[in-house]
Amino acid sequence: MEASNVPALRQAGAVSTKAHGPKSGEYLTFRLGSEEYGIDILKVQEIRSYEQPTRIANAPDFIKGVVNLRGVIVPIVDLRLKLNCPSAEYNSFTVVIVLNVKNRVVGAVVDSVSDVLELSRDAIKPAPELSSASVDTSFITGIGSVADRMLILMDIEGLMSSAEMGLMDAAIAA
Repeated sequence: MEASNVPALRQAGAVSTKAHGPKSGEYLTFRLGSEEYGIDILKVQEIRSYEQPTRIANAPDFIKGVVNLRGVIVPIVDLRLKLNCPSAEYNSFTVVIVLNVKNRVVGAVVDSVSDVLELSRDAIKPAPELSSASVDTSFITGIGSVADRMLILMDIEGLMSSAEMGLMDAAIAA
């Protein structure tokens, strides 16, 4: 397979990003329910307090709507709903992580932001392979071990570039 075809195949889902494994670096950590997740800090533009977005008609439940961020219309995705967390409360800890993924700005609602951690390659284990067809682990790139806790490392760009997000773009453009 030619290297030049890999990005197109990866985008089409034919090549798993897990094959290359997670890379060492800095990760922003956040909570969804009782689980702690990490995303590449380089994808994060800013962190904002949650404000009620303007709802988009006929959008899936996990798309809360849009906000105007300094003249840019930003879709807001509740990661708790997208990832089927059992509850999604909005309180003073709820924040929106504003991300820059594939040259577009999108907001991700999470329960709270923890901190930024530097993870070495040795601290990151491969994501588990689950045989159940009902469990989608395609957006999990690895598991980080930090002191006495585990951190689920997420391919936020892949998650936010899924087919449902394309539907959201179409709804906003309409």
